[in-house]
Amino acid sequence: MSTVIIPAPRPADAAEPPVKNTFFWPDIDLQQLRDTLRYEGTVTAQRLRLAVKTAISEVNAELYDWRAAQMAAGFSTLADVPAETFDGESEKATHYFAAVSAMTAATIAERYRGYDASGKKGAEAEASADEYWRDARFSISRIGGRSGCIVSLL
Repeated sequence: MSTVIIPAPRPADAAEPPVKNTFFWPDIDLQQLRDTLRYEGTVTAQRLRLAVKTAISEVNAELYDWRAAQMAAGFSTLADVPAETFDGESEKATHYFAAVSAMTAATIAERYRGYDASGKKGAEAEASADEYWRDARFSISRIGGRSGCIVSLL
């Protein structure tokens, strides 16, 4: 016997306009984020939007001093900051989207521990939340030009 799982329908594109960010940081396209995280209708539009706003707030706060330094150097948006370009996009913009995506996924995985969006249960979902937090930390470090590893002697 096999089980067929029919995912909940994905919200219409019009139901999920991009999340507008502050003047310096790029807006977040929820459809792109949904594709990246493989969220179909298992995560409602309202739940996703709230998790993204929370993630944006956290990432922006962690990079506040770095942003201030970039603005003092004359760059008014992240797109203006000199960086390598891959596939027509700034490396820093790619890492910003990755940080917001990972923090969004970690938040959702932690809030709904019974199952994550991929159907994993309990401890598996907790492990993936930890991995998402790690990925967010790495991307934030890359934007700020810091090492991805913090080591101190006790």
